[in-house]
Amino acid sequence: MAREVPEIPEPTVRRLLGGGPFAEIGDPAVAVADDRSGLLAVGGDVGSAQWTGGPRGTGWSGHRIGVYERDGLRCRYVLRSGKPVRALAFHPVLPLLAVGTGCYDGGYFFEGELLLVRLDTGDAVSALEYEREVLDLAWRGGTELRLVLSPSEDWEGPVAHEQGHVAVVHRADWCAVGPGDVLGEELDVPAAPYDRPDRGPEARRLLTELAGAAGRGWALRRRVWAVEGLPDGRVLAALDGVLAESWLPSGERQWVVADEEGGRQLVMSGDAASVWANAERLRRHAPPGWKQGGARIARIEVDTGRVLETVRPDGYAVLVPGGGRRMVLRPVGEPSAGRERLSMCELDGAAGADVRQGTGAGDFALFNHPFPVRRPSRPYVLLGTRAQWSHRDLWVSAVDKDGTPRPLFPHGRPPEEDHFGGPAVEIAQSLVYAGSVHEPHARRPGSCYVVRRSLDGEVLWEHRGDHRATALDSDGTNVYAADVSGALTVLDAETGEVRLRTALAVDGVPTCALSLAVTPQGRLLAGTFDGRIVEYGWDRPTGTTGFRRPAGPGTSV
Repeated sequence: MAREVPEIPEPTVRRLLGGGPFAEIGDPAVAVADDRSGLLAVGGDVGSAQWTGGPRGTGWSGHRIGVYERDGLRCRYVLRSGKPVRALAFHPVLPLLAVGTGCYDGGYFFEGELLLVRLDTGDAVSALEYEREVLDLAWRGGTELRLVLSPSEDWEGPVAHEQGHVAVVHRADWCAVGPGDVLGEELDVPAAPYDRPDRGPEARRLLTELAGAAGRGWALRRRVWAVEGLPDGRVLAALDGVLAESWLPSGERQWVVADEEGGRQLVMSGDAASVWANAERLRRHAPPGWKQGGARIARIEVDTGRVLETVRPDGYAVLVPGGGRRMVLRPVGEPSAGRERLSMCELDGAAGADVRQGTGAGDFALFNHPFPVRRPSRPYVLLGTRAQWSHRDLWVSAVDKDGTPRPLFPHGRPPEEDHFGGPAVEIAQSLVYAGSVHEPHARRPGSCYVVRRSLDGEVLWEHRGDHRATALDSDGTNVYAADVSGALTVLDAETGEVRLRTALAVDGVPTCALSLAVTPQGRLLAGTFDGRIVEYGWDRPTGTTGFRRPAGPGTSV
């Protein structure tokens, strides 16, 4: 008889770390206050899901539109936008917000939308018949909307980036406008020179001013890439602009180690007295080509935040934890003619002096080879047997003590399909990992998955979904998977059956987890794209409910 898998209740927020006003919208690009309604609209960006060591799920957009109450700064709702937010305008009479979005696609077209957002419901309509980048907009009374749009393409060369089409659109009732109701012929007006404004500095000034008037401070926090819970209740995190930080059980930040770009990985030492942090170093254009900045991989004392030592490998590298005292450095850089070599080092003590070169592992491919494994008993890497950018013939491999990768089993299910790597966790001589089928055109339903396999390759169970996972962890009983839709799925570790699927939220406003960690106390930490660290528990205190049910299968929030 099959074991019955009961559902679990929705968790509650036990602690919220790194929060503050306007956290939901990330880096503000434009902000407009409306005296009539007492509302504030902000367009911002919480950042991409990609770093040098790999993507945390594709199909992601970090662009946000937030609507706040000026009195108290409560967030009413947040909407996702597929393109950067360029302009905002409150209707002078109706409960309506006009939003202009768009950007250059990098090759030919300027794409974007005119969104009409109902302030009473949060519903949005994309009003243009065809995509156009909307650079500016303003209401002329209650019936006319003035738009400034980019040219539809750049066939005239660089001058297209310095032009705008000014069109005035008339509607008797703008609340009645439906999808695609603003026709292309209404926007067919001559182009004129247009100087694109940078509204970001003014938006940051306005948010700082409003937060100060409410007796609060505003500071930009984005993308918590890694979180770890300690036995004494402290929480470690790595995020944009911060190599690592520590939070006390009281909710006070104990220490912070700043970094120009920020930490992306945390690996605890064997004795838990220190933590290794890996900082992002982006490639920058340096004629005659591109240049990668020097690596910063540092060991930090957990009690004080003091940097104990730094390892500087040749070029950039990702950290591959190995259980016990071992750690592997996997090079990430330009494709090479030979085979990239793994480096072994010790987690405790003077590790920087004990870096040993292993054997060839092949070039690292950004989308193919990310395979961060939590709670490993040994180092694991994902290797390809073909060219760097091939999605085929990817193998889950263990790294032996001498640095030699040993293939265990094919990553793909079934092996003949093309697959991308994803996050993983080791449970009792098996690996639970997330991945997705490579779709060259459009992603099909069920093309993303979480699978549990024994170390000899036997498939124990498989769960299919529609969204790529950003993070994965397990307490041995449950498997917790966050994805780019903002959902958290809790799977039974033994059977793979769904015990809970819910949408992450803070104070009823959707958020999305970029990192997960089960704490020694049995709670779940979620590091979010918007820079917050949320600790969830299942003991149902009298507090804020941290989850809400998705509207339906595949629904984005």
